[in-house]
Amino acid sequence: MRLAPLPTLFLALMSSSLLAAQAPSDAAADAEVIPLWPGRAPGAVGDEPADRPELAVVRPEGQASGTAMVVCPGGGYSRLTMGHEGWDVAGRLASRGVTAFLLSYRIGPRYRHPAMLQDVLQAIRIVRRDASQYDVRTDRIGIIGFSAGGHLASSAATLFDAPEGRIAGISPDVSGRPDFAVLAYPVIVMGEAITHRGSERHLLGENASSDLIERLSTDRQVTSGTPTTFLFHTTEDTGVPPENSVRFYLALRKAGVPAELHIYEKGRHGVGLAPDDPVLRTWPDRMFEWMQSRGVLP
Repeated sequence: MRLAPLPTLFLALMSSSLLAAQAPSDAAADAEVIPLWPGRAPGAVGDEPADRPELAVVRPEGQASGTAMVVCPGGGYSRLTMGHEGWDVAGRLASRGVTAFLLSYRIGPRYRHPAMLQDVLQAIRIVRRDASQYDVRTDRIGIIGFSAGGHLASSAATLFDAPEGRIAGISPDVSGRPDFAVLAYPVIVMGEAITHRGSERHLLGENASSDLIERLSTDRQVTSGTPTTFLFHTTEDTGVPPENSVRFYLALRKAGVPAELHIYEKGRHGVGLAPDDPVLRTWPDRMFEWMQSRGVLP
């Protein structure tokens, strides 16, 4: 894997960056970091690293495929698991010719919705706007998310035109809609027994209205405009029950959106790429095969 050289412009950013703080030492030395927002983020409550969402660019080794993916690590909307659900994933994508953009988004309790949605849609718009700079095709920009990051990715796939997600800064004709989505053991449902209460609380706050719960239950927001989606889960997942993925898959099926769902029997929540599990570690191969079948990866 080859990481993009770090421009001098970003040296000061890296010294106080959440991405850099949680990166492997070689990645922290080499990765290019892009601030999501010029100046302060919308609704920023301070000027700490937690108030400055960023993208780290992990370029492919060798020739780029023209495909890009924004990577959303999990962490229950209260922290960011940048290791096994972030940098490791970005490196795996880069090994297959995919340009990865690792996202550090704002989290609770410091922030609530719609800050997270604003960050992820801004990230997609940046990648699409600057696609030629990164040897990326504007019609091959996907998103991948894990757990709460899977909820964020599913939000981008369903709420890409939501008024609360449109903030001045990038031309309105640059779309925030991902061309495809990959959801790994995602939080999907809010306000029910199968949701992840920590994610719900940190995203929506206490005593969220029924309207907000409905809006952020992303299975209820699926339309025919939702991009084609790959889902991965395990039956043994007690942190985020697999019914979350099933509900989203069924909503996609009802809307006529092409989708693929893999539910493995064994495996705890939060396995990431599962490199040490001889069965679960095959799920990224199924994902790459699906990407090829959909024409988003050569």
